[in-house]
Amino acid sequence: MTESKKKQSITRPDSGRVFLKMLLSLLPGLKTQLTFWSLVVAGIAGDLWSKAAIFAWLRQKQQVSVSIIDGFFWLVMTENTGAAFGIATGQTRLLIVISTVALVAIIAIFLSSKNERRLVHVALGLFTAGICGNLWDRIFNDGRVRDFIDIVYWPGKHWPAFNIADSMLCIGVGLMIISSLTEQSYRKCVQQRK
Repeated sequence: MTESKKKQSITRPDSGRVFLKMLLSLLPGLKTQLTFWSLVVAGIAGDLWSKAAIFAWLRQKQQVSVSIIDGFFWLVMTENTGAAFGIATGQTRLLIVISTVALVAIIAIFLSSKNERRLVHVALGLFTAGICGNLWDRIFNDGRVRDFIDIVYWPGKHWPAFNIADSMLCIGVGLMIISSLTEQSYRKCVQQRK
């Protein structure tokens, strides 16, 4: 090795390591990553297990629905080919594309969010799990999402049947609203103190 090559290798830092360190410094910390990915894995597992278990139980009983709390809460066996409230019914490919784009966007938002807002990270984890649970059904159940929770909100009026994935999506939206409101309040307090 010549003298100039030795100097060059000593003075020039390993660009791969520097890039990796820089990339890792931009990601959320380990605790945040553990919270997010634990929610995602547990949420997906809970959703897929509950769908399979309830459908198997109802098939075994040879019933399409069973009353759990009379007049209020039923377990049903229904499949939805659309999105929330039957939107885009039968548009499986479109719904798969929209779900995939949303999934990529949510994970990108999480990975670029650092450690600042824990409530937002929980909401993003719930969004990811909810999207994955329903996306699994769309891809592997002929475009039909399995729903099994039926709530009567007024005598004779049923909320559209839903599942655990749908519940996680709704809770995620609620947490994002709470986070937004508390962030605005926090900023107002900080501005008033200045």
